[in-house]
Amino acid sequence: MPTAADGRPRVGFFPGSTIGNFDRDGAVQFLRSVRQVLGEEGALLIGVDLVKDAATLIAAYDDAHGVTARFNKNLLMRINRELGGDFDLEAFDHLALWNAGHSRIEMHLVSRKDQIVNATGHAFAFSSGERLHTENSHKFTLDMIARLAAETGWSVSNTWISDAPQVALFRLEPVIGERS
Repeated sequence: MPTAADGRPRVGFFPGSTIGNFDRDGAVQFLRSVRQVLGEEGALLIGVDLVKDAATLIAAYDDAHGVTARFNKNLLMRINRELGGDFDLEAFDHLALWNAGHSRIEMHLVSRKDQIVNATGHAFAFSSGERLHTENSHKFTLDMIARLAAETGWSVSNTWISDAPQVALFRLEPVIGERS
């Protein structure tokens, strides 16, 4: 079991909203693992993106300057470079959707035409309009974080929320006597 560092409890810091890229099982596994590493006296500062109205979320992931679209299409560039692919980046459009049922933004690349692309020595057929789901970015409510923390042996001891667009930083502390 980890001990305190120099006589002080360990503190982990997981900034941004990277936890939002995990599916639920991955988030649970991650938080349990961090609890084990930090020990019974440790704490975790974790940043999350909070649920907002759909228009705000879509605007953030389908920005007017096309930054997120370039980020999303970078996946195809990397396939071309690292896996011998021949994707035509202009043959795909970026699409960001809010999935309220799963509390997440879903990013897709949408084929503009019927096409066959190659990577790793294999051919892949895409129909016009077919989506390639590339990323999920989960958003949270305060209650969702409290439940996730409780399920993984943590409790929320402090919460800081920014002005709009709201993001939050939570201080989690282990529930004493509960195994992660």
